[in-house]
Amino acid sequence: MSRVIKTESAGKDRTRLSKEVVIALRELMRQSQPDDTSRELAAFIALALGEISATIEASVAAWEKRGYWVKADRFRLEWEWTGTVSGKMRKAVLEEDWGTVALTAAQVAQKFMAVQVPLRHRLGKPWEGAWERLVDQSS
Repeated sequence: MSRVIKTESAGKDRTRLSKEVVIALRELMRQSQPDDTSRELAAFIALALGEISATIEASVAAWEKRGYWVKADRFRLEWEWTGTVSGKMRKAVLEEDWGTVALTAAQVAQKFMAVQVPLRHRLGKPWEGAWERLVDQSS
């Protein structure tokens, strides 16, 4: 039996999710009124930030194994905001507090300013079905 090789690493997942969040933020900023699409977009941003937060420890484990404690701690500090912002966005979306959603989205956009995604990308619409996933996870 051959071994299974995972081609997607935590870093690649984090990069892909960051780009998808930037695309979702662009779409969310285009919305004039909160509707089902806005709910899907905000739910996706909350879920994606949670997934990004989950990839941090996997990335840091290799550095800690080699004794690069400072580098690992710096990386943790750089990405620790994703967990708290994810929780804040999740709560705001479930309560349909669109003011908090807008403020949180602006904070996320500020953090991801350096992420560049072309207008014609191949990532599709990753936010479709995010509201149902968020509700399922919350109950």
